[in-house]
Amino acid sequence: MTIKTKLLAVLSLILLSSFLATSLINYTVTRDAVREELLQSSLPLTGKNIYSEIHATMMVPSLVASSMANDTFLKDWVMRGEKDIHALSRYMSAINSKYGFISTFFVSSLTDIYYYQDGPLKKVNPRDPHDVWYYSFVYSKASHDIMVDTNQAKGHQLTIFINCRIEDERGRLLGVTGVGVNMDKAIDMLNQARKEYGRSVYLVDQDGLMQVHPNKDLIGKQYLDETEGIKGLAKTILKPHEKPVSLEYQADGKTILLSASYLPEFEWHLIVEQDEEKALSTARNNLYRTLGVGFTASLLIIFLCVLTINHFQSRLERMAKTDPLTGIANRRAFEERFHLAAYKADRYGNLFSIIVIDLDGFKKVNDIYGHLEGDKILKSIASSIDNSIRPADFLARWGGDEFIVLMDGDAENAKTLADRIRTAVTHSAQETIISLSCGAAQYENGDDLASITARADKAMYMAKSQGGDRVIAG
Repeated sequence: MTIKTKLLAVLSLILLSSFLATSLINYTVTRDAVREELLQSSLPLTGKNIYSEIHATMMVPSLVASSMANDTFLKDWVMRGEKDIHALSRYMSAINSKYGFISTFFVSSLTDIYYYQDGPLKKVNPRDPHDVWYYSFVYSKASHDIMVDTNQAKGHQLTIFINCRIEDERGRLLGVTGVGVNMDKAIDMLNQARKEYGRSVYLVDQDGLMQVHPNKDLIGKQYLDETEGIKGLAKTILKPHEKPVSLEYQADGKTILLSASYLPEFEWHLIVEQDEEKALSTARNNLYRTLGVGFTASLLIIFLCVLTINHFQSRLERMAKTDPLTGIANRRAFEERFHLAAYKADRYGNLFSIIVIDLDGFKKVNDIYGHLEGDKILKSIASSIDNSIRPADFLARWGGDEFIVLMDGDAENAKTLADRIRTAVTHSAQETIISLSCGAAQYENGDDLASITARADKAMYMAKSQGGDRVIAG
């Protein structure tokens, strides 16, 4: 590898690696900032928004159920022996119609009869799995409760029940009343949250049992500590806490970020989850775009650097091999050309010769007309010689007022070309009469530049000694 290639390789490596490192560092910083914002702000805020919607949705049913539990009509109806069933049905039907509930009910602790808007449904029994909720609520001594269960009065439709305890003035239990809200509304709300925020939202009770979930098959069946991935966090999530808890877990090779909030009014836990991969998709896409643009820009910069270096290198090489006065090749360029010609001659037998050209009496021209005029004459003569040689021939300034030509062919061919050059130069010189003394020499095996030019110089000086303006082959 040349020095230029090595330098370009190092420059490319530094440029690309620096850009790649900067892009990755920026992505890492952005990723960490996004994670922190999600865990500490965005997910808890989503939880608060969902909680507000749940609270608003459940506020009316809770108030209605509480109002029923304190309604003198219901208490008096029970105290009078639960005789006018039609009056109770009208009462509950009116509530259903007014608020759009799917069920309004009353369970008497005196007769164990379960009443709903259409009349008596059944008698509750502690051995009936569907009635366990009633006895659990009664024994809990709680004033109200929210639970999810199948609604027997509505074809076992999944329903959110708000239960309230009814007592007489002495605190004696009269029964349990409440309303049932369509579970689909709550599920639609969670699905809307998924679409709006791109996050999964669900609620579990204090035991970790799914109470409200977009997947109905999990409600009332799936426990948090049995759910793959999150089960290791179940104990932490199910501890009542005033502030949202931010956690994360691995599931199916993905990192899931979550925020868990405790809802004391319902004694449920609200969980908001988001796939970290999806949350970081914008930052990752920005990284890809940045890398694409940066890589393209880097290649363009490298390409421009190569063009610039090659341009100035070529310019320097031309300057290093060009005579600044005449614009033709200099001694260094001629040496390179000679070595190439010598190699071809030794390997392939190609004949070539050189011609050394010296201007006769040029010193007098400088003395009479000055050096500036002398330089103009040198340029003119160089141009005349260049126009006289063949395209394959090579002309260089040898030094001072000497020129040298490398040409294909033997000494006789060189002598013929030298005569043509001498004639052309003589005719081109107008006011100033210039003549040339030329010495030609043919390349011989074993020759180097010094030996062949020595023969050509000797022939040129012989021409000068004979009065100049002539060609002699050495």
